[in-house]
Amino acid sequence: MRQVCRARLLLDVRAGRLLQNRVMPAGDVDMGGLDRVELTGKPAIVCGARSETYGELDARTNRLGNALAAAGVAPLERVAVMLPNGIEILEIGRATAKIAAVLVPINWHFKRDEVAWIVADSGTKVLVAHASLLDEVMPALDAAPDCTLVVVGGGDAGDGRDYERTLANADDARPDRVGFETAEFFFYTSGTTGRPRGVERDAPKPGAPSTSRALAAMWGFTPDDVWLAASPLYHAAGAYAFTELHVGATVVVMERWDAREWLRLVEEHRVTATFMVPAHFIRVLEVPEEERRRHDTSSLRLILHAAAPCPVPVKRAMLDAFPHVDVWEFYGASEGGATRISAADWREHEGSVGLPWPGTEILVLGADGEPVGPGESGLIYIRSPHMTRFRYHGDDAKTAQAWHGDAFTVGDIGYLDDDGFLYVTDRASDMILRGGVNVYPAEIEQCLHGHPAVVDCAVFGVPDDRMGEEIEAMVEVREPVDPDELRAYCREHLASFKVPRRVQIVDALPRNALGKIAKRQLRAAR
Repeated sequence: MRQVCRARLLLDVRAGRLLQNRVMPAGDVDMGGLDRVELTGKPAIVCGARSETYGELDARTNRLGNALAAAGVAPLERVAVMLPNGIEILEIGRATAKIAAVLVPINWHFKRDEVAWIVADSGTKVLVAHASLLDEVMPALDAAPDCTLVVVGGGDAGDGRDYERTLANADDARPDRVGFETAEFFFYTSGTTGRPRGVERDAPKPGAPSTSRALAAMWGFTPDDVWLAASPLYHAAGAYAFTELHVGATVVVMERWDAREWLRLVEEHRVTATFMVPAHFIRVLEVPEEERRRHDTSSLRLILHAAAPCPVPVKRAMLDAFPHVDVWEFYGASEGGATRISAADWREHEGSVGLPWPGTEILVLGADGEPVGPGESGLIYIRSPHMTRFRYHGDDAKTAQAWHGDAFTVGDIGYLDDDGFLYVTDRASDMILRGGVNVYPAEIEQCLHGHPAVVDCAVFGVPDDRMGEEIEAMVEVREPVDPDELRAYCREHLASFKVPRRVQIVDALPRNALGKIAKRQLRAAR
């Protein structure tokens, strides 16, 4: 079954209601935030005790753009950034946009081999890194000897240039180039199936409208917004902070995640919109309700969430805890966006990730490459005539594997229901083959999340001589519980072949910086 949502089709014709009550035609979105005179004195970025107005941000990014150009960064060349959350990441993104360069965000938790791989593979011309990370960064310069290092927070280091001194010595005139409207990114995939690969697509022509216009329109971003950047800015979700800046909103940057700090910042800055992941939901819900209620969160109008499957009990609890907020889940990847679902539609289609983004079509294809019927599982493919075709940098085989005609897949498995709502059941790489039967960990994880003692969990397959693979679960709990009780709970709700053979209680599951559980690490430890 094919379910199509056209670019200007804003009505859910079945329910007769708006899919997004603040959506605007993309052409009507003013993306010139930094250059608008009336915004000069308005706060653009707030991070801890530091803040910058739009006028200050514009002046500093002029200097930085000129410094990057003087260091030899030509249009479409790459500037990498390896920094904890802070004002500098947003400055660098705006500076690269002004000189039509491309930003390569690097996870600041990466180790030297990973950093060296990305810097060399991407052809990075300038790497901006924090002084505390130099032990991991310096070997990358051996792998990319033509790369210039700029250091934040620690002065000159070796051949590196101090960030603030670099700005102070640069020309403050607007860079003499036609730049991009907003930051353009070269994201690397998480590497869950091997070495990280850059998701490469042709950048828009300098001066041309960016895809951020469509995002701003879809979510109704306006200059009145106060956006809370609660996730790592090196992640694809960080692009929303750049989009909010370019409509003239204020961006509040969380230096590190903490549920109580999130509540405090929402209240203090009258935050209107933010992006979260299910792990954030879990931690916010762990704050006692009485304590949560002491914080005024009435300013919040929009919470976006994605990046990992959200357990149904967690989503229900979050909607109940924040009934005044439009909680929108969306599904996509670094390769491109796919679907979204409002809180109201989710309650009618629990567990779904929604209908296609405007202008996007979702296909679910079987092993023969043909569409399957409603309720039948298959590989999820995404088709968007408005999206530039991507490729995996330096990996023609992986690129060819991702595309089927003009539609692509990131290896997720799911199905469409009779109404065209998409359900993601698992990644192909996470699927467990037990005794010749496909078992999807997400289904078992959803079940375990229904037990009142479970905070979070991970289900994965381990080798087994008789069955090929057996099912194991690692579980974080909020109160003592016997593993056999959890197995019995699964047996109540799932077919017997889906019940984990072993349940292990752990203090904490291994996660990456965005909060995703590192299943590959769990498998490797078995």
